[in-house]
Amino acid sequence: MKAVLQRVREARVDIAGETVGAIGAGLLVLLCAERGDTDAVADRMLAKILKLRIFSDDAGKMNRSVQDLDGQGACGGLLLVSQFTLAADTRGGNRPSFTNAAAPDDGRRLYDYFVAQARAAHPDVQTGRFAAEMQVHLVNDGPVTIPLRIEPAA
Repeated sequence: MKAVLQRVREARVDIAGETVGAIGAGLLVLLCAERGDTDAVADRMLAKILKLRIFSDDAGKMNRSVQDLDGQGACGGLLLVSQFTLAADTRGGNRPSFTNAAAPDDGRRLYDYFVAQARAAHPDVQTGRFAAEMQVHLVNDGPVTIPLRIEPAA
């Protein structure tokens, strides 16, 4: 499973001119299920995202997670957006191959599972819509952009 995390001051997802998900300060997570990914991989990805210390503390050091954004226990938002293009393989020619992406039914199931687990573990979770044409708006904070990959267990 791959993800790109963007620390944001605010972010939203629009579909056909309608905002379907929006957060203030927190993380925009672009998420891609790959072939061979499982619920256990999704669980490990979520645990990493929730605990990753990429928000500044009072001294300006990256010591806080999205779960403790202000150091007083206030959580930041999570905006989860499916993005199969993170599985792009560009090694052969100029047109990306997406054969590493999970099949659409598997990708949807894993995305839905990830969202459900995130909502059970975190109080502010918003989403885009799987397989929809979306416009993602964000104000990147820092900028801080972190790529993550969790491999299936061998």
